[in-house]
Amino acid sequence: MLATSSTFEANARAGLANPILQRALALMQSGFPERRRLAVERLPEFEALRDIGKSIKDHTLKHLDFYLELFEANVIASGGQVHWASTADEARAAVLQICRSVDAKVVTKGKSMIAEEIGLNGYLEQNGITPVETDLGEYIIQLRHEPPSHLIAPAIHLMKEQVADTFRAQHRSLEPARSLAEARQLCDEARAVLRPQFLAADVGITGANFLVAETGSSIIVTNEGNGDLTQTLPRVHIVMTSLEKLVPTLEDAATLLRLLARSATGQEFSAYTTMSTGPRRAGDLDGPEQYHVVLLDNGRSALLGGEFQDMLRCIRCSACMNHCPVYAAVGGHAYGWVYSGPMGAVLTPSLIGIAEAGHLPNASTFCGRCESVCPVKIPLPKMMRYWRERQFAEKLNPPVYRAALSLWAWMARRPILYHAIVELFSRALGWAGRDRARFRTLPLANGWTAVRDMPAPEGRSFHSLWSEQQKDRTGK
Repeated sequence: MLATSSTFEANARAGLANPILQRALALMQSGFPERRRLAVERLPEFEALRDIGKSIKDHTLKHLDFYLELFEANVIASGGQVHWASTADEARAAVLQICRSVDAKVVTKGKSMIAEEIGLNGYLEQNGITPVETDLGEYIIQLRHEPPSHLIAPAIHLMKEQVADTFRAQHRSLEPARSLAEARQLCDEARAVLRPQFLAADVGITGANFLVAETGSSIIVTNEGNGDLTQTLPRVHIVMTSLEKLVPTLEDAATLLRLLARSATGQEFSAYTTMSTGPRRAGDLDGPEQYHVVLLDNGRSALLGGEFQDMLRCIRCSACMNHCPVYAAVGGHAYGWVYSGPMGAVLTPSLIGIAEAGHLPNASTFCGRCESVCPVKIPLPKMMRYWRERQFAEKLNPPVYRAALSLWAWMARRPILYHAIVELFSRALGWAGRDRARFRTLPLANGWTAVRDMPAPEGRSFHSLWSEQQKDRTGK
């Protein structure tokens, strides 16, 4: 996929000026966060599960070589094959070779961010193979020739009227005067169009939410059932995934599944949780004849042992972007690549370089909400700060920015001068008479000064906190 992360500022302005996008984002803000909150409240042990989930992922990453070898051995033992891909080119070539080995003409696809990352659809089309996205959101954006704007809701930037227009333009064999005013009608039409594709496909490609080392299994979660049809009806099932999706045991996977759906959509569990372990065996009523796992590195192993290793804990729930004020203002396409929101602000520079994606770590208010809702406690603000520091060290910032930051650093090392200048500007801006010393000890400001990282959100505005302390002081 061609990255446009370097034009983030222009992308963001376009997003802010798009009234349809703004309507869609407003609906998202009133949906996902509230459902997550309610789901978490119904599970008293949720915070304990976050600690366990973090420990599972940290342990796996520490011993990743061992678990990768164990996973491959168990895939082979169950009759499947593992294809190791260091780069996107190698991953695409592996998929094409598998498709050509069965003379595939049509490939159905479940949702896979890895397939988006390596631009698989365009590559297959160039080689005479028709890929058909079967997740409703992915199908819509495929018809529109757009990238996904969200990890779990790829078409979240659209309203149903735009989807209806797209269906009318693309489904030309259907009655032009049909009604598509309701969401149910859109779903029914997509189902009717996609059903023959499921039956015609020679190969089915899915992603993987988790890979289980002890059994050689892949696990996907969906709410539409398209993943089941994609991996059971065709002769060949290909799992497109990356190294960090691995967990040691089925029990570990079950623990992370309890975190995933609640964090993503506010469900106790997704409607479908599907496990695949090898191809169809003698006596099985259905299933593929071949089972392949394409394991992509694409720069991830370089993060191990470094300051960005924690990013490999990500289980792709999208909670960080669902709660991010920047994402909620500009949408996913502004980030210019596959991954958006706070997790994209950290992961994208890791995969395509800070020179290309340098705007993204700076597209943050550092409010800390992303870390506070992450089910595996990834310190996203800290890692965005790492990227900012590296960007500055490599002199990739604009000269004016570097000069201003250098001036601030010079003053910060001289506290007396710093506070004198702050006081001078405060008075010039009309802050004279305000209790400055007390103002600086407010919880949010004090937390930032003490640890250089935002504490968990207070749930109240900064102004209300200040007003409360003023009331305590004056008694009014």
